[in-house]
Amino acid sequence: MPPLHIGLLGAGGIARAHLPGWLELGARVGVHTQDGSADKLAGEYAELGHDVTAVPDLDELLSRCRAVDICTPTPTHKALALAAVARGRHVVCEKPLALTVPDAEEIATAAAAAGVHLHPAHVVRYFPAYAAMRDAVVRGDLGDLAVLRFTRGGARPQWAPWFGDPDQSGGVIMDLMVHDIDIARWVAGEVVRVHARTRGSERATGAPADVVTATAVLTHASGAVSHVTGLWGLPDQPFRTTFRVAGTDGLLRHDSAAVPGFRITAQGVRAAGEGIPSSPMTESPYLAELREFAASWDDPAVRPRVDAHDGLAAVRIARAAVESSRTGDAVELAPAARPAPQGPGAATTTRPTEPEEPTR
Repeated sequence: MPPLHIGLLGAGGIARAHLPGWLELGARVGVHTQDGSADKLAGEYAELGHDVTAVPDLDELLSRCRAVDICTPTPTHKALALAAVARGRHVVCEKPLALTVPDAEEIATAAAAAGVHLHPAHVVRYFPAYAAMRDAVVRGDLGDLAVLRFTRGGARPQWAPWFGDPDQSGGVIMDLMVHDIDIARWVAGEVVRVHARTRGSERATGAPADVVTATAVLTHASGAVSHVTGLWGLPDQPFRTTFRVAGTDGLLRHDSAAVPGFRITAQGVRAAGEGIPSSPMTESPYLAELREFAASWDDPAVRPRVDAHDGLAAVRIARAAVESSRTGDAVELAPAARPAPQGPGAATTTRPTEPEEPTR
């Protein structure tokens, strides 16, 4: 792999989760932010001997780097991705790809036209428990899928005001549940119907009991049904994820709170309160996804397990859930046409035909 020069956009919690992965891959990293926080992040790592510098000018960063990694608030994703694509740079973009379907489509279309790679960073596909569960489905261990249940929740984000503004974050469905919406589709196939409900105030008030929950019921083209639940809870709410996947021949379940290898832990110098899922007894899933993305830039045989179509589909389903929650009515989705497969996990049937392993 040629030397990597990465433009990291953002210096918050997700940027701090991604940066060690890029450094493990031997990358030089330029960090750009609009609020000056790039200096602090770059300084912390430069003191440790890493090749990380703050770059105050975005155009200068784009002229230097080979790819950008967008770890900024969701409303900024579109403009930053389009700027990078216009300069011919590959793009890694944190979830969700955009707040609206038209914006996500515009990003994906621009990347395809420019011939650059667009990688929505749906990192849960790289968490060992979820990857192993899908491998079991691929092998047919569970038979035909019937009912899938996913939960994800923790303390309501307090470290950045935009999280508490649904106009900027998309709310609990777009910002939190989009992870499991993506996993449900990855495992059980295309979604044709969505019915959702949200309880509590999406707009943060700062009150101690500022809690919001949402549930989305996804009907897949195969007939399988997924229940996806998200919670932004009280300040002392521990982060926890679970799944139960049932088919005609078996059941698989997982609870992050019950498996020491998948406990949520702090990650070094990241600011207090910014809880990012990690797997301390295994390789970082953030490293695994970034390695796979970078390897695909020079080797057409490397097909990352998540691609632009997946990122667009996740936005499409999540927006349908937001709309259903607003109106109380189910939203019907026509099966999305898919371009030629772009990577592992491209199959959208209930039981994909080939097991797929992460690129090493």
